Amino acid sequence: MTAQLSLGLHLLLGIAGGIAVGGGVIALFIVLDMVPRLAQLTSSYDKVHWYEGAMVGGSLLGTMSDFWNWRISAGPLVELGVGLFDGVFVGMLAAALTEVLNVLPILAKRLRMTHLLFGLLMAMVCGKVAGSLFDWFVYQQ
Repeated sequence: MTAQLSLGLHLLLGIAGGIAVGGGVIALFIVLDMVPRLAQLTSSYDKVHWYEGAMVGGSLLGTMSDFWNWRISAGPLVELGVGLFDGVFVGMLAAALTEVLNVLPILAKRLRMTHLLFGLLMAMVCGKVAGSLFDWFVYQQ
């Protein structure tokens, strides 16, 4: 009975964690308006469903390849293509984050908090550093 209870608990925690992470990723994509912005930049509003399908399919494929430790041994040309697609994704994500960061000064000005903007940015940076240090030195061990 204990093994079944443990298996059920692991399944429940795995599904809950997957839903939380997946929801976070989708929320990030929605907040950053990546799909509509991509359609706007490329003037291809009729292909939005293809962009959404590619994002979902890529997430699913990446999760499966990580979960089952898939290896690609097709040569350097295929690795170059995969690296190119990874670079395009990271570049688009960085550009979207840059556009979101432009919102912070406008928000601080409207809330009459421009004198606190540096503190807000430093709090974000210190929080990220503290979270990374915790992950590396405490959680990963």
